[in-house]
Amino acid sequence: MNPEMGYVNLDVWDLLLAAALILLNAAISLGLSLGLGRTLALSAVRMVVQLALVGYVLGWIFTQSSPLWTVLAATVMIAVAAYEIRARQERRLKGIGSYFLGLGTLLFVSTLITVYAVSTIIAPDPWYSPRYILPILGMILGNTMTGIALTLSTLSDATARERNAIEARLALGENRFTAMSDALRQAVRTGMLPVLNAMAASGIVSLPGMMTGQILAGLEPVEAAKYQIMIMFTIAGATSLGIVIAGCAAVLLLTDERHRLRLDRLESKA
Repeated sequence: MNPEMGYVNLDVWDLLLAAALILLNAAISLGLSLGLGRTLALSAVRMVVQLALVGYVLGWIFTQSSPLWTVLAATVMIAVAAYEIRARQERRLKGIGSYFLGLGTLLFVSTLITVYAVSTIIAPDPWYSPRYILPILGMILGNTMTGIALTLSTLSDATARERNAIEARLALGENRFTAMSDALRQAVRTGMLPVLNAMAASGIVSLPGMMTGQILAGLEPVEAAKYQIMIMFTIAGATSLGIVIAGCAAVLLLTDERHRLRLDRLESKA
């Protein structure tokens, strides 16, 4: 235990003991013939390598406290999150357009909400300290990415399923947003579900990750709860803004300036 910081240091042996619990997943996969053994092993190894590398990289960036390195790290995080949005869609826009749809939305929303949260609410000195910017950006990106991916996937599926009804409404003179309003509402509602469920369950069903980490690090539970409330509000704001922007942009891309439905712009995931 670190007496000054109030948390327990974990060594390699502790991590190996935790990794032993993965054997339970392997046993379930084997017992039910799920065929997930290889995927489970690769995912576990990938997670360990990624987190270890990130830990060392962030430690170095924190010591530099340079706006340039902070922006570079944030750019990489946003670029990877945009790729994940595209990869999670079974039916997506053709070409590079689907990637830039996610990238542009994340770049605007995550930058806006992160800068607002750090510079206005937390207000460290300096406000651009990577120790605050990057963790908060990561939490916002993770949740917003999931919401946008669900929204775009639901919208494309609903549009394809309700194609005849949408084209009939367009033929009757409705504009593209009115004709696709039902599909858009359904998509936005689906995209908001994860963050709404997380907010409803926080504190009673589960202790969220940020609050748990701060408590384990020695922070008073009441102070940890304050930080968790703040981050949940910022996540909810970023997610709602992101899915609305992405959903409206997708409506524009799935139609043309003559208000015709353009499902030919979609492709199925290979």
